[in-house]
Amino acid sequence: MQEIFNRRSIRKFTTDAVEQEKIDKLLRAAMQAPSAANQQPWEFIVIQDKENLKKLSEVSPYAKPVAGSAVTIALFGNEKEFKVPKGWEEDMGAASQNILLEAVHLGLGAVWLGVATSNEVTDHVRSFFQLPDHIKPFGLIAIGYPDGQKNEFTERYKEERVHYEKWS
Repeated sequence: MQEIFNRRSIRKFTTDAVEQEKIDKLLRAAMQAPSAANQQPWEFIVIQDKENLKKLSEVSPYAKPVAGSAVTIALFGNEKEFKVPKGWEEDMGAASQNILLEAVHLGLGAVWLGVATSNEVTDHVRSFFQLPDHIKPFGLIAIGYPDGQKNEFTERYKEERVHYEKWS
């Protein structure tokens, strides 16, 4: 539970590289996510090259943290794996959350940058990675060792947003 309560969006990173062992753990965590009808539609591209990170940071006004990350994981849905076509984004959201929580567990910082929320950004990402038509861009997760900001607990619980049995 500590990772859940301490997770924060970290947008500034040190120049330290993230070890391959930790990248593997992040990807393993992603693929342990639940998915509709166990379709597991995920595909990932791992970006570590500084020039590629800089270029990728330009696909959206919100992708700037990618440039300073040690590694960014791009997440995609593979339409050929869809058993529940409307469930792929939920599956990818669960995979993304697993990456974010594992990052905290490993002493890393991360920020989830949406892609599927904008047709323009989706098109930029599709072009950047030269994706085939059956691969659907979902998001980017910039990862590195935090520079300044920490993963620390902040109370977010709001009792007034909890309802039992019916809306009241």
